[in-house]
Amino acid sequence: MGAFLQFLVNGLTVGSFYALVALGYTMIYGIIRLINFAHGDIFMVGAFIGWTALAAVAAWHLPAIVALAVVLLVAMLATGALGLVIERVAYQPLLKAPRLSILITALGASLALENGVMLKYGAGFQTYPHLLAGTGFNLAGAQVKYAQIGFFLLSLALMAGLYLFVHRTPVGAAMRALALDQDAARLMGIHVEGVIMLTFFLGSALAAAAGVMYGTYYTQINFMMGFLLGLRAFTAAVLGGIGNIPGAMVGGLLIGLLEAFSSGYVSGQWKDVIVFAVLILVLVVKPTGLFGERVVERM
Repeated sequence: MGAFLQFLVNGLTVGSFYALVALGYTMIYGIIRLINFAHGDIFMVGAFIGWTALAAVAAWHLPAIVALAVVLLVAMLATGALGLVIERVAYQPLLKAPRLSILITALGASLALENGVMLKYGAGFQTYPHLLAGTGFNLAGAQVKYAQIGFFLLSLALMAGLYLFVHRTPVGAAMRALALDQDAARLMGIHVEGVIMLTFFLGSALAAAAGVMYGTYYTQINFMMGFLLGLRAFTAAVLGGIGNIPGAMVGGLLIGLLEAFSSGYVSGQWKDVIVFAVLILVLVVKPTGLFGERVVERM
């Protein structure tokens, strides 16, 4: 029982990171039908911006929670701005081009981000400071850290905030209108380019939040960290039904749980095999993903 609970806690923690990144994949796909392969690297850049900001605020001697909140805000704003720049420079000129062109551009943006960070910070691992004490409590044999609870609750709050923004605000209604029909949305007076930019900003900011929490949780970051995590997050988006926001949330948590239970009950070396095998099985049975019936609505 203790081991099961431990895997459950670990899976939900890392799954919440996957869900935040998966939301960026699914929002961008829902709006412009682009699989943004650079999104995993935006997560990585967010982690590095957070690491840099942490070094800067260390001199202020702030309490750990306050320092982390400041760093999260800085990383989300800066990475959101980076998402805007990428959208304006790399994607916007190609929105009317064949899908293959913009897909190749996404791969190019991914490589540019990876190599840019490598040149700036080096190819080795960078270490996050141990901001949060590893204290926690015992729950039926499982060690639950307060940091895990905090990261999970913060991720849920960000996901809930995004869901409410998309479904309860006029701007969110505009995003959903774009997902259905861009031309019709434009005729209704919606600023299509502005909504697309906002979507990139929000997706990138959420990825940055995941990056900072990931760095604080695992304490090591590297310029290649976005590749595999981005692949898992994309898998989560597809598993939940890409283009569907609740689907991305659920898919991220499921991938995290699958990974944790596979590592615990089988082997860490087999976790990716099992995760992607389950994905293939789900897609064979239900090609549109778990929430596929809502893909038509897109958002």
